[in-house]
Amino acid sequence: MPLVHDTGSGLLRDRGEPWLAGEPSVAGSLAAGADLVVCSGDKLLGGPQAGLLVGRGDLVARCARHPLARALRLDKLRTAALAATLAAHVRGALDEIPVWAMLRGGADLDERAAALAAAVGGAVTPATTLVGGGSAPGSGVTSPVVRVAVPSAGAAAARLRAGDPPVVVRVESGALVVDLRTVPADLDALVRERLLAAVRPGG
Repeated sequence: MPLVHDTGSGLLRDRGEPWLAGEPSVAGSLAAGADLVVCSGDKLLGGPQAGLLVGRGDLVARCARHPLARALRLDKLRTAALAATLAAHVRGALDEIPVWAMLRGGADLDERAAALAAAVGGAVTPATTLVGGGSAPGSGVTSPVVRVAVPSAGAAAARLRAGDPPVVVRVESGALVVDLRTVPADLDALVRERLLAAVRPGG
């Protein structure tokens, strides 16, 4: 009886990051005896939304011959994106994959948070950023976040969300909490200006 294991997140191989502890990998499942592994092409793999089937060649071939395979096949753009993502994994170039670049944070995350805090009158504090329910449920990475105390944090957060583009922050203990981990560095100036406008009295 073939054994199929749905690993979900698309983590290709076991890694040492503490926030990935216990997260099953494709390679680990195959090594443990699974005949087929089903996983996501996005989430921790970091590619386009897709479903992957990995394992015994004869079983994969049987699935490929099923009539449903035609209805579920990827188009050329998704296939190209998936191939590029897998090639980056093979090269070990994880920072080329946006989700991994965000999870790893980059060497300048502390500097960016400090610059934003100085500009808006906030303070940098450590916090936990959740990886995501579909990727590593309940796991988090430590992030430097900017806390900005304002008279009405809820109203300021609503103004930020209502802008174009929306800026989403957390509200904790009467303060705005800004986490730059998922913000491209070239948008820091935009976040700064929007934040200053949102916390300004009458803004």
